[in-house]
Amino acid sequence: MDFYREDVDQVLRDLGTTESGLESDEALRRLKRDGPNELVGKKATTPLELLLNQFKNFLIIILLAAAIVSAVVGSPTDAFVIILIVVLAALLGFFQEHRAGKDIEALKQMTAPTAMVLRGGVELEVQARELVVGDVLVFRSGDRVAADCRLVEAFNLRVDESALTGESVTVGKNASVVKEKTTLGDRRNMVFMGTTVTEGRGLGVVTAVGMRSEFGEIGGMLSEIEVMRTPLQKNLDRLGRWIGILTLLVVGIVSLLGVLRGYGWVDMFVWGVALAVAAVPEALPAVVTVGLALGVRRMVKRHALVRQLPAVETLGATTVICTDKTGTLTENKMTVRQIYANFRRIGITGVGYTPEGSFWYMDGGANWDDGDAVIDVSNDNVLRSVLVTGVLCNDSSLSQVDGEWRVTGDPTEAALVVAAAKAGLLKSELESSCKRVDEVPFSSERKHMITIHQMPEGRCAHLKGAPEVVLDKCTSYLRESGVEGLGSRRDEMLGEAHGMAENGLRVIALAYKMLQDPDDDLSSGFVFAGLVGMIDPPRKEAEEAIETCTNAGIKTVVITGDHVSTAKAVASELGLVAENEKILSGEKLDEMNDEDFGRIVEDVKVYARTSPHHKLRVIDALQKRGHVVAMTGDGVNDAPALKKADIGVAMGITGTDVSKESSDMILTDDNFASIVAAVEEGRNIFKNIRNFITYGLAIHIAEVLIVLATMLAGLPLPLIAIQILWINLVTDGLPPLTLSLEPPDEGIMHQHPRHKSEGIITNRVLLYSGLIGVLITLQALILFLWHISDLLRAQSIVFTLVVVSSMFNALNWRSEKRSIFKLKPFSNPPLWYAITATLLLQLAVLYTPLQSAFHTTSLTSLDWVWIILFSATTLIAGESMKYIEAKREKPNKRHIAQKPSLTT
Repeated sequence: MDFYREDVDQVLRDLGTTESGLESDEALRRLKRDGPNELVGKKATTPLELLLNQFKNFLIIILLAAAIVSAVVGSPTDAFVIILIVVLAALLGFFQEHRAGKDIEALKQMTAPTAMVLRGGVELEVQARELVVGDVLVFRSGDRVAADCRLVEAFNLRVDESALTGESVTVGKNASVVKEKTTLGDRRNMVFMGTTVTEGRGLGVVTAVGMRSEFGEIGGMLSEIEVMRTPLQKNLDRLGRWIGILTLLVVGIVSLLGVLRGYGWVDMFVWGVALAVAAVPEALPAVVTVGLALGVRRMVKRHALVRQLPAVETLGATTVICTDKTGTLTENKMTVRQIYANFRRIGITGVGYTPEGSFWYMDGGANWDDGDAVIDVSNDNVLRSVLVTGVLCNDSSLSQVDGEWRVTGDPTEAALVVAAAKAGLLKSELESSCKRVDEVPFSSERKHMITIHQMPEGRCAHLKGAPEVVLDKCTSYLRESGVEGLGSRRDEMLGEAHGMAENGLRVIALAYKMLQDPDDDLSSGFVFAGLVGMIDPPRKEAEEAIETCTNAGIKTVVITGDHVSTAKAVASELGLVAENEKILSGEKLDEMNDEDFGRIVEDVKVYARTSPHHKLRVIDALQKRGHVVAMTGDGVNDAPALKKADIGVAMGITGTDVSKESSDMILTDDNFASIVAAVEEGRNIFKNIRNFITYGLAIHIAEVLIVLATMLAGLPLPLIAIQILWINLVTDGLPPLTLSLEPPDEGIMHQHPRHKSEGIITNRVLLYSGLIGVLITLQALILFLWHISDLLRAQSIVFTLVVVSSMFNALNWRSEKRSIFKLKPFSNPPLWYAITATLLLQLAVLYTPLQSAFHTTSLTSLDWVWIILFSATTLIAGESMKYIEAKREKPNKRHIAQKPSLTT
């Protein structure tokens, strides 16, 4: 029921209560009937269930099977290593998911523990969970609102609703009826659970409690949203199934061929297990995890803290970033941008609370850095009067703490104090010479504030408020030449105020009146001084970050609770929207069905006056059209959208605990530019994961083909089981880990995002891996046949050739497309350490002390020459493929990425 559209008497009748509140026995009856005023979530998954869920991954199942078989046939070391990797991966996933389930608990922490309530006309403090519909609550400054209420009385009441609506400015409240249907942020006669009273006092009748409150609806959304698997998780699942099926098929065929060729069943079973373990990249989960973890460490240095490891890579696939405006794209510091006084438009430079900036004439096309346009405030009486009135009729203050400028009080008032300080007019100095002796405080009904000061020239009343209200009290206006009658100029000044508001500025009018008598009328006779326009300005780095997103094929969408004009002004300044582009309000969105909205969602870049369910609709519509959506937010109102998005990004400074617990990543500096840095890191991580999988796949293909070819030819086996396991150990260990440390390629942020359905294993990956695998196979067969008369030596040569070729192949995959000769040779020192360590280990198995254990023999200098020459062709082949591909792509190369088609 829309209680905000009914008068107080009707609401009380509807709820069966009075202004004195419910009787205690009636409240108890309703509590038993309706249940407590608390938030509840869906039944939590037990820790044991979470742990067991980690073992449902197909690749993990294959690895466990390989470990069991290894143990049975007498390879306990291999079994131990595989099981250790599986357990570590499972524990990591368990702790991530266990931590992710805390969002509802964080939401509960934001609700008030107790409340002041009228029961039978007596004011009592009760547990908030005992509140029922029909209770009458008492609100005072500093109170946390414990339930949704329709106001019965309001005296100078202001409420901070930022956690619920996302608006940074406190909202004035009253008990008047709101006739039209409005969004949450415009219901001025309602207060909501979880918000905070910042000024004044009031009474309100409870209209909704628990899960039926606005806060509760957010909690319900959080419980119902299914956490989607990331593209990387889906890719690894597909890869695991693909490798598992192929492995079983190849091992079965090869083992059967071996038996038909006369090998014993037991020998072929042991050898088949070795080949299976070699074919399955058991180090893959660990390597991917370590690669992601290393990416996380790098991201911390770029002000991004990752809560879910796979989220790092998801950012690399992001096609749309839905972002809140306040604090992410903007400074979250109201700043005076424009003053209108004496029929002149005056601009003010500087951002934030630092009192540094200049005043300049905006008329005539002048710029702030034009010397002739800069204003000396000390010589401009009208501008000085505007600033002085703004400071004196003000309850905020500015101070410097540990070198940082900070404000206390209402952000709008703070902006006026900072603006005056830029002109050298400090509040502390003005107040010491102009003592406040009386005041008429601001109220949402009056829409103005008056303070009376004892000035050196006598008593003076200073007036601040809404332009139409202030002008109604004015009979004259201030000019440089003196005071003149207002007359028809009033409409001109109102038109200027409307123009400023349409440009997204919050407009305040200022006036003053010299008092001849303490009882002088304060309803008229004021002198209009001027208008002040302020805005929460965009961050200077946000525009560059948005441009980077555009170049990277990523669309930026602003979803805010602010008014349309404010949202449009900031978006225009950031270069997000042109003058004629559409901005969709939450109210207009409500009028559209999903089909109609789906047709225009690709074209809308800014949404204004939105509520939590609007954000969910936008994300859902984008996801249905194939987009990978990142969503930023800081308030409770953002929590459902953060959880619904493919990756939720919370603010670390201004963010609530609820938003952080619902997110995948937290920005420690609340800066949109940090998201862009994270996108680059995410793209690089996926690139590196694909590179080391492509590197490893070539070696696995080569091992299988070498054995398969010799079996089909009826030749002795060129590799025995323990040698296959050794190759698997050294080539799947350190080299792929160090490949994950490769820095981003140049131009990585000038490529369009990959489609979310694009797997790690693409046709290109298969082609490259297959060609390199076949090449290594040919190298091995040539050398094997050349030296087959000495079988032990031939096996040792093939064994070493595969290891050395894999090291050359690792160099190939430092970059997917760039020649290694165009890379800085030592930009990734750990890779060189890994190659050196691998070759030293190989020497250890060729010579003492491990020669007998691995059935090898010492190689001659000539053997090494042939091994190195043959292996080097792996690097030459990789470079050739990159060169051919670069030549083929060059005619189509574009500097700026084009958005891929995502609709299906």
